[in-house]
Amino acid sequence: MSDIIGRAKEQAELEAIYNANESAFVAVYGRRRIGKTYLIKNFFQGKNCVYFQMTGIYKGALKKQLERFAKELGTVFYQDASIKTPANWLEAFEELNKALSTIAKNKKIVLFFDELPWMHTRKSGIISALEYFWNRHWVDDKRIKLITCGSAASWIIKYLIKNRGGLHNRVTHRMRLLPFNLYETALYLKHLGYRCDYPQTIKIYMALGGVPFYLKNLKKNLSIDQNIENLLFAASSPFFDEFDEVFSSLFENAKHYKEIVTLIAKHKDGIERSVLDEKTKSAGSQGGRLTQRLEDLENAGFISSYIPFEHKKLGLFYRLSDEYCYFYLQWIEPLKLRLKQNKISNYWRSVINTPAYFNWCGYVFENICYKHLPQIRTALQLDAASLASPWRYTPRKNSKEPGTQIDLLFDRSDNAITICEIKYTAEPFSVDKAYAEKLRQRLSIFKEKTRTKKQLFFALVSAAGIKPTLYSEDMVTSVVTVEDLFQ
Repeated sequence: MSDIIGRAKEQAELEAIYNANESAFVAVYGRRRIGKTYLIKNFFQGKNCVYFQMTGIYKGALKKQLERFAKELGTVFYQDASIKTPANWLEAFEELNKALSTIAKNKKIVLFFDELPWMHTRKSGIISALEYFWNRHWVDDKRIKLITCGSAASWIIKYLIKNRGGLHNRVTHRMRLLPFNLYETALYLKHLGYRCDYPQTIKIYMALGGVPFYLKNLKKNLSIDQNIENLLFAASSPFFDEFDEVFSSLFENAKHYKEIVTLIAKHKDGIERSVLDEKTKSAGSQGGRLTQRLEDLENAGFISSYIPFEHKKLGLFYRLSDEYCYFYLQWIEPLKLRLKQNKISNYWRSVINTPAYFNWCGYVFENICYKHLPQIRTALQLDAASLASPWRYTPRKNSKEPGTQIDLLFDRSDNAITICEIKYTAEPFSVDKAYAEKLRQRLSIFKEKTRTKKQLFFALVSAAGIKPTLYSEDMVTSVVTVEDLFQ
């Protein structure tokens, strides 16, 4: 466990599963490159148990999958002896069951089926075989901890968690592995020996997110911007085609998923579900298919849904929450052909001081804050029941009244609302007279349009802190700093 960075909650859950005197059927899912295999393998291989791992082969034929299974079976249970390749998954699990019967009654057994969706080839029969052996043999064997894993979150949910056949309600634990948060990212970068402070870590996070495999490729002798240039813009980089590869490996009809993500990315303040319906009709993604695809994307961690404060009638809104995807669509995709032809060099370092760059920073930092709501609540001394959401008012067409938007607010359980302004600046943010007037107008519109009688507080979430002024002392009741986000 000492080799596992972060994942404290997941490790505690796995420890409880391992120690329980009962069988377990665990479904682990999360986007590609997130560290699912690493977590399970490193956690259980350090335990005093029999550990069997079968990893699916991407686009591998049934015969190849079964050959790999026989190889793993011989390695773990028969001292590397050659095992006859089973004809199908029923035979494969029968052989596994025979091997399990030779293990001591007091010895715990971990069966790890990694990338199970890849084993589910056409007419493979693996789900029905798994149903039979779990229900007939393994569920009553207290030694067995069955761990299933897959990057295709939609597959894991459809075929295991929401299975309507023999595996209905058989999954005892579901574990969705998300990207590292800022605290875990800082721990991991320190583990890798990459030297950077909190603001610099946020800069890395803005481009790569908390995806361990991306972070692992940072070169210690290069600056952050040099690393970004080499990893994401160089046609020779292994990540140059990552956007397409991620979606192709996770989803059938990957084209439709990429279209949805690209559309959502164009609406920085979020896009209403009804608008998505209209804009995706031409792509054939409307109706139930769009609903399922949005669920798939959210389960995989690419997008997030929310209902703006006091706008329940409008229904769900969606925003892109994956940092790498937004970086790709914002900076790489428009230039990809020219980059591939080596017609552009040192592009990233040429834009890092432009208005477009700072606009991008502001949006992504806001997204990062939404991923760290627990840390912001703690800094503001709010309880977990305080509901977080954005709010905006858009006047009717041809109206002369001003519209406004609130980045984040917390509707509290103590008859109060904390309104937050999120700012990403290089220097401590200064509230001057003009900005203070802008805030007062924003609060006035909010009170008028929501008709709230609750007490209002104003907080600033600032990447660089705040420079005290007469106006900040008058307006700002709390400040959330970058250090707070790393707690």
